[in-house]
Amino acid sequence: MTEASRADERHPLRQIYFYLTEGCNLCCRHCWIGPKHLSAADRRTGLDVGLVRSIIDQAKSLGLSGVKLTGGEPLLHPGILDILESLRTGNLPVNVETNGTLCTPEFARALAGCSSPSVAVSLDAPDADTHDWMRGVRGAFASALRGIRNLVDAGLKPQIIMSVVRRNRDGMRALVHLAESLGAASVKFNLVQPSVRGEQMHRAGETLPVPDLVELGKWAESALAAEASVRIHFSHPPAFMPLSRMFAEEGAGCGTCGILSILGVLSDGSYALCGIGESVADLVFGHAGEDRLEGVWRESPVLRELRAGLPWRLEGVCARCLMKHVCLGSCIAQNYYTSGNLWSPHWFCEEAKARGVFPESRLTPESA
Repeated sequence: MTEASRADERHPLRQIYFYLTEGCNLCCRHCWIGPKHLSAADRRTGLDVGLVRSIIDQAKSLGLSGVKLTGGEPLLHPGILDILESLRTGNLPVNVETNGTLCTPEFARALAGCSSPSVAVSLDAPDADTHDWMRGVRGAFASALRGIRNLVDAGLKPQIIMSVVRRNRDGMRALVHLAESLGAASVKFNLVQPSVRGEQMHRAGETLPVPDLVELGKWAESALAAEASVRIHFSHPPAFMPLSRMFAEEGAGCGTCGILSILGVLSDGSYALCGIGESVADLVFGHAGEDRLEGVWRESPVLRELRAGLPWRLEGVCARCLMKHVCLGSCIAQNYYTSGNLWSPHWFCEEAKARGVFPESRLTPESA
């Protein structure tokens, strides 16, 4: 058996990320994909429901254990309830990532009826002015709160996700209190990735410098977590996490995306590494209407290269990091977007090392 074949066996296809829609009813200034803006009434486009079912059927023999529905805004998809029904009848766990504005009681009940459902809702501030500024549409805050309440009324306990920037950093504690009052299960604080619209925010100085983010992460995972009744996650790379929180209960508690066991499906039916395929053609591997999933998963050169090379071929600070076996470069898609190199170090870690705030205890000696 070749090394490539062994790598295939070690990495079954556990998760499919369906990027159901090419558009979004909001226009978020930090979005790492940058979908076109659609009104909430415009539900004409989206991944064919029959194709979704076909992909899931093909994936089961490859080890599929769950599905994520995301976008764009997945609830814009005209067949979202049909997709949920297919997942329910197939007894397949489902996770939904949404901006919350279209979470109607009907959708909430349908999701709650699925096997092991989970949902994450973006809420970027405890106040309407800041959230709507981040989301680019007035009224987004009120609509998101209404959607969260619909989810909770249906028996779900959503995760609240806040992308941390200069303007909203002082609202982190208040957002946690709001999440507690709404009945959420956890709050996740995300870094704004420097891709597509997020890249523009970095260039404009609207994001926080890495040293500030390192300190915020320490505070969130210690003082803020200690006082909160909901779980707290800060999405910096594992090298910056206390070991006591690295393998938390919920999902990817260690802050990694599971790059070796997932595959993305874009709204046009293309197979891709993840949603980054919307802007990086090199990370698109074929089309579900033309290519069998098994062939894409087993034979795509980029996927085979990643299986054979991670974490050993990582460069820069990632090559020396003791967490590289857990982290796997943190976000290969972002790394490639920035450099065109699969093995480039993660931007956050590289800047932290240059600014003297990377934890030396997580690095091998220079001579090693």
